[in-house]
Amino acid sequence: MTRLQKGLWAAVAVAALGAGAQAVMESRAPEVATSAASLVVAEFELTGHDGVVRTEEDFWGKWTLVFFGFTNCPDICPTTLAEIAQVMDDLGPQADAVQPLFISVDSDRDRPMDLAEYVPLFHPSILGLTGTPDQIEAAAASFKIFYERVPEEDAPDGYMMGHTSQVFLFDPDGGFVRLYGYGTPAPEITSDLSARIDARN
Repeated sequence: MTRLQKGLWAAVAVAALGAGAQAVMESRAPEVATSAASLVVAEFELTGHDGVVRTEEDFWGKWTLVFFGFTNCPDICPTTLAEIAQVMDDLGPQADAVQPLFISVDSDRDRPMDLAEYVPLFHPSILGLTGTPDQIEAAAASFKIFYERVPEEDAPDGYMMGHTSQVFLFDPDGGFVRLYGYGTPAPEITSDLSARIDARN
């Protein structure tokens, strides 16, 4: 783990202590039900933090880890991004077969330039994606995820975002594979994903 990533982990720990209420609010957001998992598809047209417009087809050929969140999230999002960063480091050479995506549910505050300042701090392989409200709504509908704006006086611009906090895994053909629940340890994700990569090869 790099010095920067260690610093981010420390910041995550501090945020977790100071933002318990927000963590509870976000963790109560509805999760994707197991019964609905077979209906999950990855369909989107969003702009990357590098300014390039991407669709799901751009990531075919790789295993894709997808997480929805927002840059002003004090707890769940940075914790999950740090876990994904650890997974990418621990996969070693197998990481070349994986593309992590962070899709913002906060189109008003998360422009490509904002994601470009935030997402790469966790890991250079993670790509942040954002879009118009309609584009984000369409992406969320295809993944069957929940998100909503929640008024919060002390938050930046007076609101936070409640959202589904699971991580989605798609195979190189773009097919949905499974969900990793919030809080799934990085070693568990790494072990599962590594075995799938080996089995496909």
